[in-house]
Amino acid sequence: MKVVILAGGFGTRMSEYTKTIPKPMVSIKKKPIIFHIMKHYHAYGFKDFIIAGGYRSKVIKDYFNKRKFGWNIRIVDTGLNTMTGGRLKRLQKYLNNETFLMTYGDGISNVNIKKLISFHKKNKKLMTLTAVRPPARFGALKISGKLIKYFKEKSQIDEGWINGGFFVIEPDIFKFIKNDATIFEKEPMEKLTKKKQLIAYKHQSFWQCLDTKRDVDLLNKKLK
Repeated sequence: MKVVILAGGFGTRMSEYTKTIPKPMVSIKKKPIIFHIMKHYHAYGFKDFIIAGGYRSKVIKDYFNKRKFGWNIRIVDTGLNTMTGGRLKRLQKYLNNETFLMTYGDGISNVNIKKLISFHKKNKKLMTLTAVRPPARFGALKISGKLIKYFKEKSQIDEGWINGGFFVIEPDIFKFIKNDATIFEKEPMEKLTKKKQLIAYKHQSFWQCLDTKRDVDLLNKKLK
């Protein structure tokens, strides 16, 4: 089963890092975050990777061309301004009309990939996404006039569920992607939801995305 990694965005919220490199190449523990993602998949026996590059994709190519990991890596330039759905569409010819795995190049998790795939096969839907709890960031207040009536330090549980990536996808997904302008998380996923073809694998353990310098610092502390 092939693993697709979306790695072509501009990473504008991390401009202090991404002026010269794409976000998936931001270093965590002296290795690019994309390396840690791939290493996680390899721990479950997957080593066939297709990376959808875009912004500064040459940096990704140079990194993997100079190193040997024992992985099969194809890096495809999917265009500078292509949206997430369009990037995936451009990879269709490399996926051999087979079930495939996909995730974003800026999120790390310890999700059990084998259990995720088993869950997907059991439920027989077009796509499974890994649902995660977002990191808790704020405390909750209720105010009456000037007086605080309620205070609670917010926990992850209060945050609900979000799309954490780590998808298992059937090849029929391409029927729902029109062109380069298609945002994967909008029309395709919304249509799948209406057709009851999108299900969530709930992951209660570690997940962290890379959106700010604070996230870089956090991952450098947490990643083992």
